[in-house]
Amino acid sequence: MTPGNPGRLIRSLAALALLAAAVLPAALELTGPAPFAVIGPAANSLTDRAAPPRGGSAVQPARLRTGTAPTVDIRRTGDPANRITLVLLGDGYAASQQELFRQQADQAWRALMEIEPFRTYQDFFNIRRVEVVSPTAGIAETQGRGKRPGTPLGMHFWCEGTARLLCADEAATAQYAGPGEGPQYLIALANSTEYGGAGGTGVTTLAGGSPDAGRIIQHEIGHTVGDLGDEYDSAPKDADYPNLSTQGADAMRRDHLKWWRWLGSDSPDGGGQVGAYRSANGIYRPTTDSVMRTLGGSYNLPSREAIIEQLYRRLSPVDGVEPAAGRVVGQPRLTVRPLHLTGSRQLQVDWKVDGRPVQPGSADRTWFDPATLALAPGQRVTVTATVRDTTDWVRDEAYRDQHMTRAVSWVVTG
Repeated sequence: MTPGNPGRLIRSLAALALLAAAVLPAALELTGPAPFAVIGPAANSLTDRAAPPRGGSAVQPARLRTGTAPTVDIRRTGDPANRITLVLLGDGYAASQQELFRQQADQAWRALMEIEPFRTYQDFFNIRRVEVVSPTAGIAETQGRGKRPGTPLGMHFWCEGTARLLCADEAATAQYAGPGEGPQYLIALANSTEYGGAGGTGVTTLAGGSPDAGRIIQHEIGHTVGDLGDEYDSAPKDADYPNLSTQGADAMRRDHLKWWRWLGSDSPDGGGQVGAYRSANGIYRPTTDSVMRTLGGSYNLPSREAIIEQLYRRLSPVDGVEPAAGRVVGQPRLTVRPLHLTGSRQLQVDWKVDGRPVQPGSADRTWFDPATLALAPGQRVTVTATVRDTTDWVRDEAYRDQHMTRAVSWVVTG
């Protein structure tokens, strides 16, 4: 493998936990600190951290050409400039196995959209598939330690001497993915049934043929999108993540630290009330269990909030407005297009004329007709539409005001 930035890769993975000894086979138990995370074979716990990112409704695939492999838009919910694009690439899939890759890629992203908050916010994502044809079938698996990868993305186990660590050549993966028009996360699937994966500095990896691939990606994306840490007992004492803390509940509540707003709330992950649960390494986690501790679980409330906040660091709640904000000629219908949520709740849209609330002209509150104001000739008013995500999965109101709320104004003259 030729990582894009080896030093950064080492630092990123060095901060991560190893699997709890109870789920590691004897051959993989470690006697000292290891610089990389290991994915064990027990299928109930995963350890690694994906790196920062690079960068609806289903539609008929549109074949493009990016880099040196055909790219397929398999799900496009909106303008890529205001969407996060998940780019799924395959390695070790020969020409005759491209249908297998398509199936495994679909299973992976669909599994991700089954878990909250991704289910509700699924239309914040576009999905692309890059069909990389390998000259050989399969990758360098664990029994082939030391074998030189001969696949386009160079995916292999035994990365940096760790059996279950699955790495990819990040530079090659980025080349095949292309630059994109907005924020992207690269997800590389290996043509392997082994249980493994990893998170590096720019590419999340998983074994596409593993029976646990769907649960693995749910965990991995917690690292990638939410910047979440692992909640394992055996994790290093690194609490520089929104779901980990060196302080207990009393200190959090007193000093307004970490997830203090959530203390005492019932968490939907089945881990009881949000509190400060001390792991064997001395680091506190929000609940007794979650997907960041055990595969197949759910995200606890502080982790859901962190994921949603990261989405809004990259995206605006407003997709567009018509006509453009500012002075308008005549009295055209004023329209705002908020991002769409899956489910009954949508982003809230409020309208005001010169600071006074008014009722919009549609049930979905997305447009207002200035003609209803009956303005006198030469009379000028300012019409403002404010789009706001009111989710109760976020309790940081200052963050909501800054990142999850957008206002647009038009000056209309009678």
